[in-house]
Amino acid sequence: MKQNYQIVLNNTLKEFKDQGIRPTLLLHACCAPCSSYVLEYLNEYFDITVFFYNPNITEYSEYEKRSRELVRLINEMPLKFPVKLMDGGYTPQEFISISEGYETAPEGGARCVRCYRLRLEKTASVAVNHKFDYFTTTLTISPHKNAQLLNELGKELSEKYGIAYLFSDFKKNNGYKRSCELSEIYGLYRQNYCGCIYSKRKEEI
Repeated sequence: MKQNYQIVLNNTLKEFKDQGIRPTLLLHACCAPCSSYVLEYLNEYFDITVFFYNPNITEYSEYEKRSRELVRLINEMPLKFPVKLMDGGYTPQEFISISEGYETAPEGGARCVRCYRLRLEKTASVAVNHKFDYFTTTLTISPHKNAQLLNELGKELSEKYGIAYLFSDFKKNNGYKRSCELSEIYGLYRQNYCGCIYSKRKEEI
């Protein structure tokens, strides 16, 4: 049965407010545009460290461009509480390895699910090692991503690693629309493909 993860998130944030707590959050970020609204939204509730880990970005120039934009966004946004940044490094071989045998899979199919798992599992592992209270991802803000699937993966990895996952569907409540507005405000580079060589080829057709 489908879950309304925006309601789940609302209830979680209300609990924090009622209890007067401010947990730490490792926020996996795919890019600056998707991070913009999520940072604006969650900054009030968490001490956030953004984790830029995206081995699916095949070209180094593209990786550097997205990384720089994320740094610039964090430095320029007038957030009430400071946000830290952790870069997972340029490791495209990790994505290529999990993509073997799935090169011709459609966008949003088995290859993408393996990619989501790769990035979320790394985030969960780093969150545990650095003693964060929660981990989550900005990926659910995209209308092209399956929030139900992402949250199911998050729950599975939460149980595997023994760390809380922050359920979300950031595209809800005009979250995606707000991310587009913030991208305009800050003049952010908005890519038209996820970053991997397969999605780039599809855009070039």
